[in-house]
Amino acid sequence: MKALFNHFYETYHQDIYNYVFYMVKDRTVAEDIVQEVYIRIIKSYDRFRGDSSEKTWAFSIARHAVFDHFRKQKRKKKHTNETVDLSEWTEFIPTTEAAPDEVVIQQEDMQVLYRLLDKCSINQKQVVVLRYIQGHSLKETAEILNMTVSNVKTLQHRAIKKLKNLFAKEKKGGELGD
Repeated sequence: MKALFNHFYETYHQDIYNYVFYMVKDRTVAEDIVQEVYIRIIKSYDRFRGDSSEKTWAFSIARHAVFDHFRKQKRKKKHTNETVDLSEWTEFIPTTEAAPDEVVIQQEDMQVLYRLLDKCSINQKQVVVLRYIQGHSLKETAEILNMTVSNVKTLQHRAIKKLKNLFAKEKKGGELGD
């Protein structure tokens, strides 16, 4: 069992953690969910049939764990308007060789984008996170989400369109407020 855990941890931990973190935007909650993911992997590995890659299977488990978390939150009916500490996101924003002022603008744009991502549907958000932040292929994303490639493409298109519109409104509103 320890060897199985070590294999999954060494191979997939950072990707799974990042996916969960992008979905829940809370480091402590993400750590708890990832722990649950490993428990589920270890408990159900003997039923893994190999119909998909191990990575896809593990991400599918992570996806279900995130959904379970959201369901529990809904049941608790804690609809608070929490703010996200965006300073935690900086470690996930890719570094560039741009000038410092360009990097600041890029980081501000990324923070706006991450905030606007919450205005997308859960499926749109998952597609964006898996495709653009995690770098999964269309096929992998479809397998993880248990959807067709066509559905993923549609969700991706709608999410990008929505984010572009929201981002434009955000930028326009920011310029008017200056």
